[in-house]
Amino acid sequence: MVITGLYFALASAAAGALLGWLTHPWAGSPFYLFAVFCLWFFRDPEREIPQGPYCVSPADGRIIRIRQTPKETVVSIFLNIFDVHVNRAPIAGKVVDVAYRPGKFLVASRDEASVQNEMNTITIDGRESLVKFSQIAGLIARRIVCYKKPGEYVTAGERIGLIRFGSRVDVHLGPEWTLRVKEGERVSAGSSILAELRLKE
Repeated sequence: MVITGLYFALASAAAGALLGWLTHPWAGSPFYLFAVFCLWFFRDPEREIPQGPYCVSPADGRIIRIRQTPKETVVSIFLNIFDVHVNRAPIAGKVVDVAYRPGKFLVASRDEASVQNEMNTITIDGRESLVKFSQIAGLIARRIVCYKKPGEYVTAGERIGLIRFGSRVDVHLGPEWTLRVKEGERVSAGSSILAELRLKE
């Protein structure tokens, strides 16, 4: 479990206990329920990371859109409030850029969210390919967390951050990748393969 979830749960439970003590024992029930929700929302299950020249999903959720051009493929993953919100590195390599950009809080499933919403974009250099992915805030999500800084190295599937309470992640892949998913599929962070790298002859 993400430690943040424990803090939220303890604070909510304490508020419920205080309210119950000051008024009626049942008055704190909503706070207790929210504490349980926080513990569940911030869950962080272990994942089996596939070995190979793969780009794995950086987020749990459903693929709501795939945009393909000759130069780039963008895979958009929507996380609802019931999904695990811990984000993971799609490939192994060096973090060469972490760029935060303030913005709006539109519903994350809308196309405009990829352009207008608050986001944090991370670029990883895997030697044979650069992969860029954006943590995008949504209508409810108001806090993007990233653990990594430029110059640090990550392994594929390594935890790199989270987005609180509903969001979206866009993955940008170059033409050297062969897509292995389609729109409508559900994916799991770290364990679902989004694409396979075409090995150079």
